[in-house]
Amino acid sequence: MEEKKKESVNWGKEILDFLKMLLISAVAVFLCTQFLIRPVRVEGDSMYPILHDGSVGFSNILTLRLQGLQRFDIAIVYIEERDEYLVKRVIGLPGETVEVREDQLLINGEVVEEPFLDSEYRASQSREGSFTADFGPVTLGMDEVFLMGDNRPYSSDSRRYGAFKLDQIKAKDVVVLFPFQWFGIY
Repeated sequence: MEEKKKESVNWGKEILDFLKMLLISAVAVFLCTQFLIRPVRVEGDSMYPILHDGSVGFSNILTLRLQGLQRFDIAIVYIEERDEYLVKRVIGLPGETVEVREDQLLINGEVVEEPFLDSEYRASQSREGSFTADFGPVTLGMDEVFLMGDNRPYSSDSRRYGAFKLDQIKAKDVVVLFPFQWFGIY
């Protein structure tokens, strides 16, 4: 019977191969998270019922860079002073005047419908007959956007922080991967 030859393992080569693979993986993750997608974890209920607290997924950097922001896009904004990312909806675009009066959104004095707001939830959460407290008018600079959460009574957004600079917006749209019952593109 022929004995199988035992090959000696070259541990130096194995370790070097492992380190190469690790470096390539790290570079790939870095490039993806800088230019294509950004991981997202929804913290709090400010975007409820569209996005739920604890939802995990990713947002799209490339689409933001190619298409820019449109009204009602979901945006990921970075607040440097707090080292915190927020998930909010774009309400006002650069140069516009934003106002809410008697629970109606006005852009440049014209009423704008908000079809993304869940009407049943909105009615159940209205305080003193109003889901969104009156504010404004707020006129945005040419490098500013006005962001609000969909769950207006419970959202800290541009009404609290003021307008956000365009360079604070890091990505847009959210793909929820977990929990599975909320899987979807928003």
